[in-house]
This record gives sequence, structure tokens and C-alpha cells, in this order.
Amino acid sequence: MKYLSEDTRVLVADGAYALVLRNDGDGVFPNLRLERAYEQDNPATRDQGTDKPGRTNDSLGRRSAMETTDWHRVAEDRFVQRVADDMAKDLSAGAFTDLVLAAPPSALGAFRKAATSALAEATILELDKDLTRHPIDRIEKIVVRALEDADG
Repeated sequence: MKYLSEDTRVLVADGAYALVLRNDGDGVFPNLRLERAYEQDNPATRDQGTDKPGRTNDSLGRRSAMETTDWHRVAEDRFVQRVADDMAKDLSAGAFTDLVLAAPPSALGAFRKAATSALAEATILELDKDLTRHPIDRIEKIVVRALEDADG
């Protein structure tokens, strides 16, 4: 049965904000507390890139525009990579054994790509929800309910 043990961390993240929560309670009466928070300023791509898209020629001499770089997405992916790296270090240091991850689909996908195999194995539940702006007591209830539902 999955539950929030003392060795479980809950990571709530999106592309610019993340909370690492630890359970100071037990499996019956969980009590999530903030362990670490991350935040980055990530303006829209139009505010970050000023160059026009490049042009390319194919073998027949036709010119076409190249796709512009989404600098906002690049910054989000780097942010998620940094969070995943820190979580992997904490896992290898023995700070936790299980991980619950709550993130919107795009951040969840970026985290899966960034996660080490050990971090992926330690992940006991993934919630494709953006809970970053929820109060911690509400996150706790959502996670506990999702763990109960996962056991079916």
C-alpha cells in the first residue's frame, strides 16, 4: 500500500516554480512541511528573443524560414532539469526513498526526461496537475487521496 511515509518527498512543480515538501507526520496522519522552494523569472519568448527567424536553402534553391526558438520553453526545461538534479542528489544522499510528483503535463514530461533512473524508480506516484498555487494543506489532501486511489 502506498502512503506518505517520513521517507517520502512530494515535489510540486511547473516550469517556473517548485516546492519540495516532506512529511513530518506519519502514514495515518501526514503533515507536509516545506523543505525547499524554487522560483525563476521567465518572461514570454517575445520578451526574450529579438532576432528574426533564420532562413535556409534546400538543394533546389528554395528558401524557407526556420522555426523560431521558444526561449520560454527552454528556460522552463532548464529549470525542471535543475530541480531534478537537486532531487537526485537528495535521493543519493539518503534524504528520502520515495517521491510523489505533481506537475502539469509539460513539466511532468520535462521531469521524466531529466530524472535519473534512480529518481524514476523512487517515484511512486505522478499527478498531472498544477498544484503550485495551492496551499500546502490542500496539496496534502490531494496527494493522500491520489495515493489511496492508486491502491484501488
